Amino acid sequence: MESTGTRDISERPAVAPQGPVTAPPVEAAGRAATPPKGGKAKFVFLGLVLATGGAFAANWAHGRGKESTDDAQVEGRLVNVAPRVQGRVAKVLVRDNQVVEPGTVLVELEDDDLRARLDVAKADLLAAQAQQASAEAQEKLTEKTLDASERQAKGGVVQAQGTLLSSSAGLDQARADILAADARRKLARSELERAKTLVASGAATSADLDVRQAALDQAEAAYTTAVAREKFAASTITASAGGVDVAKGRLDAAQIGPEQLEVSKASVALAKARVKQSEAAVHIAELNLSYVKVIAPSRGTVSRRTVEVGQMADPSRPFLALVPPDDIWIVANFKEDQLAEMKPGDTATLTIDTYGRRELTGRVESIAGASGARFALLPPDNASGNFTKVVQRVPVIIRLDPGTASLANGLTLRPGMSANVTVRVK
Repeated sequence: MESTGTRDISERPAVAPQGPVTAPPVEAAGRAATPPKGGKAKFVFLGLVLATGGAFAANWAHGRGKESTDDAQVEGRLVNVAPRVQGRVAKVLVRDNQVVEPGTVLVELEDDDLRARLDVAKADLLAAQAQQASAEAQEKLTEKTLDASERQAKGGVVQAQGTLLSSSAGLDQARADILAADARRKLARSELERAKTLVASGAATSADLDVRQAALDQAEAAYTTAVAREKFAASTITASAGGVDVAKGRLDAAQIGPEQLEVSKASVALAKARVKQSEAAVHIAELNLSYVKVIAPSRGTVSRRTVEVGQMADPSRPFLALVPPDDIWIVANFKEDQLAEMKPGDTATLTIDTYGRRELTGRVESIAGASGARFALLPPDNASGNFTKVVQRVPVIIRLDPGTASLANGLTLRPGMSANVTVRVK
């Protein structure tokens, strides 16, 4: 059993082959198992082409409907703070890069001259007020005496005319007295002649002659008195006529009372105007005195400070500038061939170089009306020489969204920072 169980296989009977059998050569078998080298390179090249095409397609799809530029910067307000009056600087209360709130006193000026000017303006106001009071009192006095003066002048005219009439009557009476005295004088003269004849004939005595002579003398005296009265009456008429003229002149003067009242009212108006002018001068002096304290008009960071204690303040030269941190926007200078589809309201994403890849969002607020070259100090003039076409850039203002998350993370944007802006135009 042992020999049976261990019988060699070689002892088995060999099976004769049915046909001729030929084994394949080893080299041919290897060529059949491995693909040729040229085919592998084709696959690699095709993969690279597909990858590159996919990358270009992805880049095209990603950039489709977007316009980007790295020519952009942060802009903001620069508030120049200058004094409003001249004077010497007494105190400088802020330092460079200090953040101040609205109403903070930045600089104080000396106020001695301005206080003296205020005192002068107040004194002028008191003088103007006194002049106004005097003009108003004169107006009231003129108004009260106006009617009384006119009535008095009319009464004086009537009185003068009455005196003239009385003088005329006196003259007439004096003339009548002259006639009567002349008649008595003639009668006394004739009786004296008759008495002389009678005495000469012895029919009358010398006493009768004396009586007739005395009667003649009395008649002569009465005639002389009547003539004197006539002359006095005539002079009285002249004086009365002058009195009438004077009374009429007073009446005319009294009748211009309304004009005098208008003059008084004009004087009052002038005095009131001077009072208002003086009040305005006082107000200006008070304002100038308050301007000795230069106050921050808004919140901001103190920048470009040039003020020092002791220097003379001039309203034409700013002390410093304030940079408000809240009023910030982006100015992106896009090429002219990027503006065809861009319009206000388009959304924008941007990054600030200071903060790397942190994105902010905003919207196009407006597009400038001309390229930046038009506002240059020396704008180009293509008609003045050889022409070289240069792609122009047009400023576009981007306003940040107030609720953007990046701003909530504490980013501080300062005017002048560089930015990269992408605007979605479709």
